[in-house]
Amino acid sequence: MLNLEWLRTFKAIYETGTLTGAAQALYISQPGVSLHLNSLEAYTGYKLFDRSAKKMVPTERGKVLYNFILEPINKLGTAEQLFHKSTKEDRATISIGMCFETFQFTLEKHISSLPFNVIIKFGEYPQMLQDLDKGLLDLIITPQKGEQKNLEYKAFSKERIVLVCGAKTDVKQLTSLLKKDKIKEAIQWLKQQIWYSTAADMEHLKKFWQMNFKTNIDFKPNYIVPNISSIVRCLSGEEGFSVVPDFLCRGEIASGSLKLAWEGNNIIENTLYFGTRKKTMYENEINRVKEIFEKQKL
Repeated sequence: MLNLEWLRTFKAIYETGTLTGAAQALYISQPGVSLHLNSLEAYTGYKLFDRSAKKMVPTERGKVLYNFILEPINKLGTAEQLFHKSTKEDRATISIGMCFETFQFTLEKHISSLPFNVIIKFGEYPQMLQDLDKGLLDLIITPQKGEQKNLEYKAFSKERIVLVCGAKTDVKQLTSLLKKDKIKEAIQWLKQQIWYSTAADMEHLKKFWQMNFKTNIDFKPNYIVPNISSIVRCLSGEEGFSVVPDFLCRGEIASGSLKLAWEGNNIIENTLYFGTRKKTMYENEINRVKEIFEKQKL
């Protein structure tokens, strides 16, 4: 019999492009994701993805299956949220969208103290905005604002995108080159160093490079890891560079396990917003979550 969870997992792999991304989206282990995919491929009799080191590429059969199941699976997800019965009738349930790292840094340690049910969703910001507008999310933490008339935004913090390195990294030569405005030499020196980036994308690194060196990045990082929190842990006390939001590594910089190598000549700052619908029945619960973020001083 075809298992619905196999299809959910297939959809998550298709949309995230990796087994790790699907596991994070579904809150299950990566071996569990692999098991679901293998079971579905055995059931259909077709190979659904071409597996590579960096990405799961859907086959033609995989594309057909995705297009066929997308709308029904999305409708089932909506039905689950709208009609799910809580264990306690008097506990409200709110859904919050944000990036994985923001959740880890701010809300994760406070979840158990909240007097209401919480569903956390990770994903791309444009999709979060759509889900908020449709009522599938009640609050989002986002650096992007949409044009939906039903939504409103409140700025609460800023994140600065900076160049950081591990504690064992010698940055004297880089600092000297930058002080002398020898940008071409600094670029060549940086390209010879060890670099870390995330599995999903390199947007922070690309933007930092373009803004400060006026050129596109033309090298590949040495280590691709699941998320920015992984970068911080891997770099701590070691050698290498990465470009990350400053609030995710302030503690490590303060302790000396990471160094702030350069903020750039053109400082990159993103304003972070609370995104909500203008009318909501969960105003008290949303305000409770907002207070937690505001106290974190991102």
